[in-house]
Amino acid sequence: MEIEPDQPWWRPERGSTTAWLLAVRVQPGASRTGAAGATGVDGTELKVRLASPPVDGRANDELVRWLAKQLGVPRSAVTLVRGRTSRSKVVRVVVSQPRD
Repeated sequence: MEIEPDQPWWRPERGSTTAWLLAVRVQPGASRTGAAGATGVDGTELKVRLASPPVDGRANDELVRWLAKQLGVPRSAVTLVRGRTSRSKVVRVVVSQPRD
């Protein structure tokens, strides 16, 4: 999966040159983890099916792990910003580290 700026679920984080915000709608307890396409009003969320159940934060951990792998960034670069207990979530992804 690549960062495509023209997708409605991706937007650059205001005031940052290295971070993006990703709006997702999760479906925990699926048979396998993967993206299922756009969903929501005007396709503003990326639907992601998660094999983990929504118990003790396991689905959130699976989402972060899967996104990091798909985007080719370290797991520490992916942070859940909003929606810890909701199906609709906002995830922050740092795509590159600023150089000193």
